[in-house]
Amino acid sequence: MALVNEHFLKLPNNYLFADIAKKVNAFKVMHPKTDVISLGIGDVTQPLCPAVIEAMHRATDEMATRQGFRGYGPEQGYDFLREAILKNDFLPRGIHLDIDEIFINDGAKSDTGNIQELIRWDNSIGVTDPIYPVYIDSNVMIGRAGTVEDGRWSNVVYMPCTAENGFVPQIPKDRHVDVIYLCYPNNPTGTVITKQELRKWVNYALKNDTLIFYDAAYQAYISDPEIPHSIYEIRGARKCAIEFHSYSKTAGFTGVRCGYTIVPKDLTAATLKGERIPLNPLWNRRQCTKFNGTSYISQRAAEAIYTPEGKEQVKATIGYYMQNAQKMLSTLRSLGYEVYGGENAPYIWMKTPSATSSWKFFEQLLYGASVVCTPGVGFGPSGEGYVRFTAFGTHENTEDALSRIAKWSIR
Repeated sequence: MALVNEHFLKLPNNYLFADIAKKVNAFKVMHPKTDVISLGIGDVTQPLCPAVIEAMHRATDEMATRQGFRGYGPEQGYDFLREAILKNDFLPRGIHLDIDEIFINDGAKSDTGNIQELIRWDNSIGVTDPIYPVYIDSNVMIGRAGTVEDGRWSNVVYMPCTAENGFVPQIPKDRHVDVIYLCYPNNPTGTVITKQELRKWVNYALKNDTLIFYDAAYQAYISDPEIPHSIYEIRGARKCAIEFHSYSKTAGFTGVRCGYTIVPKDLTAATLKGERIPLNPLWNRRQCTKFNGTSYISQRAAEAIYTPEGKEQVKATIGYYMQNAQKMLSTLRSLGYEVYGGENAPYIWMKTPSATSSWKFFEQLLYGASVVCTPGVGFGPSGEGYVRFTAFGTHENTEDALSRIAKWSIR
């Protein structure tokens, strides 16, 4: 008899954004003539930049010739992209990596979910709360999260990030945590972490033999020169942290699929007997077994981001979205809402008025203004009483949505 992995049965019936889509579709059925504007799901709307398109065309043309055709590529990624990453994302920040510490993937979501395969099922995990759902759900699937009660998993240490503590997570003091997930700029709150605060986490990890999974998917949106773009800007982080990057929101690759993960050679974890095992070769082994590499065309497209033309074009696209964020911040604040983020990240985190629950406000906004947001409680217990807006819409839709929210709010 084949037995099911019963840990999957502990998961909520639907992924957060599937629940949102279900509710929005039900609204559309009831109101077929109503135009709904989504400021909820974090998908991009601007087309790929010209440098990327040109690189993809060239790569496609190569694949159409006997001499240029490529089949399976290296599981770790092509050297041309890994070298571009080294020279552009890390060396300018004084970070020195080896090329074989970089692993190209098909988007950060895959690796942030799969990376937990490297550690034992009974490791404890800690998460900033609210947080990207994939971190916890992937641990639920392997049995590491325990059981859920009132929205909290029994084997997960939650580190609340709310307006009351300035969205600065507090280091756990009452129990040891084996693995900690950090995401900065943060999804969903749009807040960032200073080098001083990040240094506290690295020092904690080194002192307590804790592994940090650091998601830097939105680092390209940071404009404040005092905010770190990589955890490896902190001395000692190579010995305690794995870092994830994505081109999805940086360059609009949500449909192209490409990103990368850094697994330093200095990073080790222990066996039950106390032997220290390097994680870099383990991740390499895992990728060679389960992953056939990111497509050649996608990697050539990613390489083009680092050309002088590509850098300027990507910067312009990021600026486009951040204009939306600035408009959303100013408008929502003028309406009396309490909002955060949106300055170094493409997300706006808004406190619901009058202690309205996240899902209730979601429905009120959908039915009252035909605008979609994301209920904050979907990102964790501390997200209750908040909603997330994204700046990834067009200027026109963002303006229209804000106008609708303004008219609805003053009724």
